[in-house]
Amino acid sequence: MAIAFVFPGQGSQAVGMGRDLAAAFLPAREVFEAVDETLKQNLSRLMFEGPAEELTLTANAQPALMAVSLAVLRVLEKEGGIDLRTKVALVAGHSLGEYSALAAAGALDVPQAARLLRLRGDAMQKAVPAGTGAMAALLGAEMEQAAAICARAAEDPVTGETEVVQAANDNGGGQVVISGHKGAVERAVELAKAEGIRRAMILPVSAPFHCALMAPAADAMGEALERDPPKAPAIPVIANVTADKVTDPDTIRDLLVRQVTGTVRWRECVAAMATMGCDTFVEVGSGKVLTGLMKRNAPEARALACGTPAEIEAVLKAL
Repeated sequence: MAIAFVFPGQGSQAVGMGRDLAAAFLPAREVFEAVDETLKQNLSRLMFEGPAEELTLTANAQPALMAVSLAVLRVLEKEGGIDLRTKVALVAGHSLGEYSALAAAGALDVPQAARLLRLRGDAMQKAVPAGTGAMAALLGAEMEQAAAICARAAEDPVTGETEVVQAANDNGGGQVVISGHKGAVERAVELAKAEGIRRAMILPVSAPFHCALMAPAADAMGEALERDPPKAPAIPVIANVTADKVTDPDTIRDLLVRQVTGTVRWRECVAAMATMGCDTFVEVGSGKVLTGLMKRNAPEARALACGTPAEIEAVLKAL
C-alpha cells in the first residue's frame, strides 16, 4: 500500500469545521491557537460558529481550511502515531491546499502558512475590481474542449478586443472550471450550452481565480515568498501547475507564484500520483470534495476522507 495525503481547497469550508477536533484533541487546539495568534484574529471561533458569509471571504477561508487540515494532521501524527516520512509517499493540495500540503511535509510551518494564505487571499480579492471577473463550471467537458471554447469566447464581439478567459481548474471526470473577464466567461457558458455540454453555470465566487487577471496577486506572492521562503519538504509534493513532484525550495517558491495565475491541473496530479504507485488517497481536512473527485480520476484507488474525530479513527484503522 502506497499512501498519498491530499488537502482540500476553497469551497470546502463550512461553519462548524474543526469544532469537534478542538473539543476532542489537544494537538488540534494547538494548531487553531497558533493560527489565531499569528493572524491576531479569533479565526477558530469564526470557523466553529460562523457566520458563513464571513468565513467564505477568501482572506478567511484560505487560512481556515489550512488550519483544519493541519489540525487533523497533527492528531494523526501525535495521537495516531503516523509518521509522514515513513508512512506517506506523496502529498498534494488543490489550490490553497498546496500550502497545507507543504506545511504537512515541513516546507512551511503553520504560522508561516497562515501568514502567506492571509496575504494570498487579500491579494487575490484586490487583484480584480468587483464585477469585472467571473468563473464558471463546465460539467461534461474535457480539458481540450474547454480550452477550445475559451479560445472562441475570448473576443468581445462589440469592441473586437481580446479578453481573458481560461481553464482555472481541470478537476477531472469531465469537470473544468473556467475563469476570466465576466463577459468572456458568459460567452463561454453560452458556447458550451450550444455545443451540448451537459451543464455550464456561473459560479458564486468573489474573484476570477487562477487566470491571468490574478497577475497583481502573483506579484504580491512573489514578494512575500522572497521574504518568507519555503524549506525543503521531508517528502515530495505534487505541484498544481506541473502535475509533477517537487522538493527544491526555490522551485517550490516559483511554482507557488505561477499557481496564482496558472491552471490547477488536479486530474493530472492524481494521475501522476497513481503512476508513481499511490493506491490509497487520504483527504486531510474539511469536507469530501477531493474524495469525490478521486472516484472519477482514480476509480481503482481507495479514497478516504479524514476531517472529523470519527473519520480519524476510521482512517487510523484502515492505515
